[in-house]
Amino acid sequence: MLQEESNPLLATLPVVAMGSNEEYAFGGACEIVARAPAALEAAGLKLRAMSELLETPCFPPGHGPDFVNAAALFETDLAPERILEVLHRVEAEFRRERHRRWGPRTLDLDLIAVGGAILPDAAELRRWIDLLPEAQIREAPEQLILPHPRLQDRAFVLIPMAQIVPEWRHPLTGKTVRQMLAALPEAQKAAIRPIRRRPRAL
Repeated sequence: MLQEESNPLLATLPVVAMGSNEEYAFGGACEIVARAPAALEAAGLKLRAMSELLETPCFPPGHGPDFVNAAALFETDLAPERILEVLHRVEAEFRRERHRRWGPRTLDLDLIAVGGAILPDAAELRRWIDLLPEAQIREAPEQLILPHPRLQDRAFVLIPMAQIVPEWRHPLTGKTVRQMLAALPEAQKAAIRPIRRRPRAL
């Protein structure tokens, strides 16, 4: 866990959210998410910390089986756009297919944040954060937005992030992971349950 606000690593390292709700040749969602960090390391990202695995109701409801989610912190010299390319390449290795938005997937890798970076700029980030829920279903950005504009809304991202970088601070709002998580409805957080298997220890 990297939890000191003064820790310079929190200002530079990428956080990746991982999820799966489909089976693949070597197993189900747990096995896929558990294997994802090794695949990312093989692609050039160095794992620094990983959360436990969590069982999460499918979002949006009715769009498929429940998910297994986790978050991981990596170290790399790659620029954010190159990190995203690595994530997409690893997704493809796990036969990720994009038939429809928010559909079932073998492996979903989201670049949540790269330290305190804001991309492409504060105004565009704020526009995507403020997007109304009905527009979120229809619209998806064509460029990389950092931090992820839905970060503060999703317990399945914030709960595992709180296990590895609880004091990471959103560069636009100034709120820490702990503060964003505390602001979410208790029912949303209670629906997410730990899976009783140990993630990779560092």
